[in-house]
Amino acid sequence: MKKNLFKAGIAALVLSAVQLTPTFAESFSIETAKGDVSIAQVPQKIAAFDVAVIDNLDALGIKPAGILNGLYVDYLDHVSASDAVKLGTFFEPDFEAVNALAPDMIIVATRSAKYLEELGKIAPAVDLTSEWEGFMQASIDAFKQTAKLVGKTAEGDVLVAKLEASADDLRSLVKDKGKTLIIMTNGPKISAFGSGSRFGWVHDDLGIVPAIDDVEAVTHGEAVTHEFVLNANPDWLIVVDRSAAVGQDGSAKATLDNELIAKTTAWQKGQVIYVNSATWYISGNGIQAMQASIDELTAAYSK
Repeated sequence: MKKNLFKAGIAALVLSAVQLTPTFAESFSIETAKGDVSIAQVPQKIAAFDVAVIDNLDALGIKPAGILNGLYVDYLDHVSASDAVKLGTFFEPDFEAVNALAPDMIIVATRSAKYLEELGKIAPAVDLTSEWEGFMQASIDAFKQTAKLVGKTAEGDVLVAKLEASADDLRSLVKDKGKTLIIMTNGPKISAFGSGSRFGWVHDDLGIVPAIDDVEAVTHGEAVTHEFVLNANPDWLIVVDRSAAVGQDGSAKATLDNELIAKTTAWQKGQVIYVNSATWYISGNGIQAMQASIDELTAAYSK
């Protein structure tokens, strides 16, 4: 009899502990672009206003409840096709739709960062923007904070380790591959990118030697001409097609079909790399985008 009473008492204590566990859930903090932010609990209903953020959530197996109207990158087509509520664009959020969704966390970054305060009136909001300078580490840091936010730190560490190993392999591969120029076409226009720029992580973090050292580090690159590309005479040419990335007319291949470009070493050796422009331009600092970009470059420089 006493043994049964003892067992019943233990069972009651265990049940009480289970029932009380949520009460003792501890808050935690994450690092954001605006400083440390205290989080009351792991969010269950996230509204995400940045493609790289959605990339990161998807990599961690988290399905956002609300997303942008268009994501542009094909590897997130399954997210676009999901039942996630469409909440406008990163340039113009649909505040009525956000209100109706009633998320318990809103994440902004980069293009949508300016709406942090206004969206924060609807629900807790954080800015996970990462800077171009120190791109790879800044992007990894933002990803780790996302993983911490959603309670997926261990899963995040695995993805970061894979990314860093791939980057190490690429650095070894490109040591003796010559010099590279990164350009972006926008219809007939051409701009160049160097160290410290939007795509500068290719040089700064991946060890790919730049063909030009003094390119102006501005958001959309330094405007250049076909003659500039010839004078730089890169061994390799990395091409981002902005028009293709955002679904507009204008082909990078047509823009570069020019007698001056044809004289470059890169062109003559067939070392022109047309990258997945949407991934590079739209979601470039997402963990999946970075992994895909490194894999893409590894394949190209291995030929």
